[in-house]
Amino acid sequence: MFDLTGNVAVVVGGTSGLGKAISLGLAEAGADVVASSRSQASVEEVASQIEAAGRRTLRAVSDVTDRQSLQILHDRVCEMFGAVHILVYAAGITSRVDTLDCSEELWNNIMDVNLNGALRSCQVFGKTMLKQGYGRIINVASLSTFVSFYEVAAYCASKAAVGALTRSLAVEWGHQGVCVNAIAPGIFPTELNRALLESPRGHELLLRTPMHRFGKVEEVVGATLYLASAESSFTNGEILTIDGGYMASGVNQ
Repeated sequence: MFDLTGNVAVVVGGTSGLGKAISLGLAEAGADVVASSRSQASVEEVASQIEAAGRRTLRAVSDVTDRQSLQILHDRVCEMFGAVHILVYAAGITSRVDTLDCSEELWNNIMDVNLNGALRSCQVFGKTMLKQGYGRIINVASLSTFVSFYEVAAYCASKAAVGALTRSLAVEWGHQGVCVNAIAPGIFPTELNRALLESPRGHELLLRTPMHRFGKVEEVVGATLYLASAESSFTNGEILTIDGGYMASGVNQ
């Protein structure tokens, strides 16, 4: 089960943090994987690891705020591999600031990467998947898709919208063979949130997680493999939490 041999996967934002773990996990499961981001050095590093796992890849940078950049990535993938079966959107940014002090520029930048970038990617790659009559799209949502967190209103709003986008696309595309789902990771130490987790507020988040530990990036891979595989053929519009029980505890923050 969950064998992805013969599949071509694109992980947008796939060269660091959770995205990198997902890229390498898909390759270990047999997929040819293109892990893309804005950093050429990071793309090269992850591509070498994918090749070391015996899979094919493509060294291609992309900018999720630029539709043409994503279209070029899509065209290069299809030219090399002939198809694309799996899309993971893992790009994301955040900034901790009192909402009264959140400028429109900052708000729009977070929305453009976290939400608009997801839409652009789904549109660009989804069009090909719909023509194929098969596809698996997995957006990386967040616990803030469901609950609020302190001084990250823009991030919370963007991730709530990613959840709504995921469900909307699932309704539109599911009958055409393209399943659209999301994973909602709990508290995972990455460069995106490391400063927070090392603060007193990070200790509070740890206490509110019933397993009393933070996640390891590799622990997002299993759920992603399920949603990326043929075994998830009747799973559509789902947002799967991977949070050590945080949501089950019923807490808000």
